[in-house]
Parts: sequence; C-alpha cells; structure tokens
Amino acid sequence: MSPSLVSLERVGLVYPIYSIRAQSLRHAAINLAVGGRLLKGSNDVVHVSALNNVSFRLHEGDRLGLVGHNGSGKTTLLKVLAGVYEPSEGKIDVRGQVSSMLDIGHGVDWEATGVDNIKIMSRLRGLRGREIRERMDDIINFSELGGYADLPMKSYSAGMSARLMFTLATSFTSDVLILDEWLGAGDAAFLHKVAERMTSLVSQARVLVLASHNFALLDSTCNKILVLDKGQVAFFGPKEDLPDELRPV
Repeated sequence: MSPSLVSLERVGLVYPIYSIRAQSLRHAAINLAVGGRLLKGSNDVVHVSALNNVSFRLHEGDRLGLVGHNGSGKTTLLKVLAGVYEPSEGKIDVRGQVSSMLDIGHGVDWEATGVDNIKIMSRLRGLRGREIRERMDDIINFSELGGYADLPMKSYSAGMSARLMFTLATSFTSDVLILDEWLGAGDAAFLHKVAERMTSLVSQARVLVLASHNFALLDSTCNKILVLDKGQVAFFGPKEDLPDELRPV
C-alpha cells in the first residue's frame, strides 16, 4: 500500500472554557452544546475534551465521509486536519498542500472592490502577483460579476457575494481537500455550474475529507466512513462495512 497522505495517531484535543466555572459544571453539561466531555480543570476552569484517542490513515484516492451528531467533534477534527487547532496529544501528519473550506468568506473586506478581494484572498492562499493576474479573468467570468468587479463588495447583492466567495474558494487545487458540507452558492441559474465545479475540484484532490449530515451524499461520494461520538471514533473503515446501527437515518 502507498504511504499515507493523512495520518492521525491517538490524537486528542482539550481546551478551556473560561466563561464557565467548575461550580456550574452540572448546569453547563446540560445546556452547553459542545462535543466531547466537560472536565473540571485546575483553578476552577472547565475544559472540554473535544477529541479523544482519534486514529486513522488515508491514502491516495481515499474519500472520507465524516459522520456524527451535532457536537460529536466533526468540525473540531476538520480544524485539526486543516492546522487551525494544534492537538493536545498524539501525532498528526498531513502531506501535500491542504485546502480547507471551513469558512469560505474568511479574509473578505466588504469595503474593498471585488478585484481587490480576489487579490487579498488569493494571497491568503499562497498565490502571488503573476498567478493572481493569470486567474483574475476566469474568477470574474465564472462568478458572473461583470462590471461589479470594480465596485465595493458592500454594494453586492447576497447572491453576487456568494458567487464570488464560492468561486474564490474553489479556484485552488490541493492534495488534501477538507470540506464542512458540500459547497453551494448563488441562485438557481448558477447551481449547475456549482455542481460541475465541485465535482471537478473533488476529482483533482488526492484525498478528500467531507463532513455532512447528508449521508446519501457521503455514500455516493466517499469510499470510507468515520463516525464520531463524543469526540471518539465509533467506526472507521470502508463504507460497506458500516454497521446498520451507526448508519444515519
């Protein structure tokens, strides 16, 4: 088997919640919508064990579907894979260029023009002058901005803003693609372009990690499934081996 592109070994993540004190732990456990377990730490500070002992490997061509109830740790795991969070314990190794679409609006300056935002967000993704100029016309054309590209984004309709942010987010290929739900944007007339774009983007990635509540989508897209329950792995393996009792309704 080829070397793994994504490898997690006994990864755990614990972080403090300073707004909740340990004496109100029982009340917090009932009312706080977080994954994992609430722990009483030192200095009367409550900690959340968001991930615990998470281990798996992904190889070239793997498409992993991430399943779990709200608060199970899916988004936390995606952020660990994307490098947003540093694990508290364990080892993580992600090889190649990573593209995470956890917040496709990250970096948007609403006072700046569409063209300037294309430059800003392209730089955030590691592109430089010549590369940005080469992509500029394609991004403007695909997002259907026309003359609005030279106007401030605060003057855009919601649909125009969504089209531009989607286009920017899907304009960069990667080895490891991380998605929190399948991206969609714009009005009905734009959606057919969205579907084609997403299919192309996924096909170019060497590894895909996709979290979604739509199990039919995961079943049709992925070859492996990982089920998270309170920050722990309840199942990881080929989708055909997923037990019926863990299959989302």
